[in-house]
Amino acid sequence: MSPILVRPVREQLEHDRIIRLLQAKLKRRHEVAINAGEEQVASVKVGTTVFFPDLILTSTDRGRRLEGVVEVETGESVNHLEALAEWAHYSRARAPFHLYVPAAAVDIARRLAAENQVTVAELWTYHVIGDQTRFTLVERAQTTRAAEPRKRESTVSAGASRKTPRTAAPARKSIPAARPTKVRDTRAKAAVKPAPKQKRK
Repeated sequence: MSPILVRPVREQLEHDRIIRLLQAKLKRRHEVAINAGEEQVASVKVGTTVFFPDLILTSTDRGRRLEGVVEVETGESVNHLEALAEWAHYSRARAPFHLYVPAAAVDIARRLAAENQVTVAELWTYHVIGDQTRFTLVERAQTTRAAEPRKRESTVSAGASRKTPRTAAPARKSIPAARPTKVRDTRAKAAVKPAPKQKRK
């Protein structure tokens, strides 16, 4: 929970319930640590400051690479102070920032993110109907880390498309070189030809 916000008990219980639902949902692909209620189990360091977001996603391999920071807001906590004190820092973490807000607060969350220059990798809404909670992905931003490989690929393909394809030149038929004709030198043969023998008397 944010240190600058004290939620009503009922709203805090709903907030923690959403966190645990997300933990069960996201653990299929990540190792998920949560900070529900007053607990401060897992933390992330942004710059020199340590924060305790609602959920921290890490990779399932031995490296335990940070893969996401998740913050769940309720109707009361979608405000300018929260955006400035937490969202702005989480968006500068070494992993995508995912924000979950009530469905009725999505427009306010978008405006606050834009005003405070907060980059939200994924903006989700949740809607509670009886005992069921539905999560809906509203917006997904292309982060710089994700966009760089695509940019390089598009640059390569664009450069290749500008080149005019070379057409293979038609194969030239090789004409065999004319063999030198032998000129018979009759004079030389006449000179070399021995004179006929004279008959002896």
